[in-house]
Amino acid sequence: MRLRKKWWARPEMQQDSKVIFKPENFKDKWKYEFKNNNPIHLELGSGKGQFISSLSTENKQVNYIGIDLKDEVLVYALRKVNQVESDNVRLIPTFIEGVDNIFGTDEISRVYINFCNPWPKAAHNKRRLTHPRFIKKYKGFIKKGSEVWFKTDDLDLFNDSLEYFENEGFNELYKTYNLTQSNFEENIQTEYEEKFISFGKKINFAIFEYEGLNKND
Repeated sequence: MRLRKKWWARPEMQQDSKVIFKPENFKDKWKYEFKNNNPIHLELGSGKGQFISSLSTENKQVNYIGIDLKDEVLVYALRKVNQVESDNVRLIPTFIEGVDNIFGTDEISRVYINFCNPWPKAAHNKRRLTHPRFIKKYKGFIKKGSEVWFKTDDLDLFNDSLEYFENEGFNELYKTYNLTQSNFEENIQTEYEEKFISFGKKINFAIFEYEGLNKND
């Protein structure tokens, strides 16, 4: 569904220092932006911010960065973050494609990928945020031992992603094909997740740990 342009969104975000418009200027310097040495967790595709705002209130000892392209959704994430008065969040309106230009070596301790576009056609698979082309970018800025948490309602994407991460040197720590019926207790639902569950869809979820090398190295 095409989003209706909200001309007021960008001016509203420009008034708030929690929105970073030139994130490449902060590469290797994010700890100075947060003014502490707390671990930084990154959400790719923040949407309207239910997930990141909830995380930020539960884990004040962690800094969070959310990326999403559309001002029309990110402005609502900003409002949610402000509503819960979280100072440990920064939001970036930009293409995820350029994420490797935003973060330096070992800057990120965890990555969240929630309900990304499955790009089901084989010709489009390289656009998946879990495709090896993107995983290689993440490996440039996550620490050894860092985790990637991945949720999707798309079974084909999930099964392909299990293979992607294994081949890129990640260890599978946890996997379930039905998150709502699993024993995993740390889940925070996103807006999409709530909708999919109401439709009766099963949520696939996995945690991958970066071991610091490729499978074939």
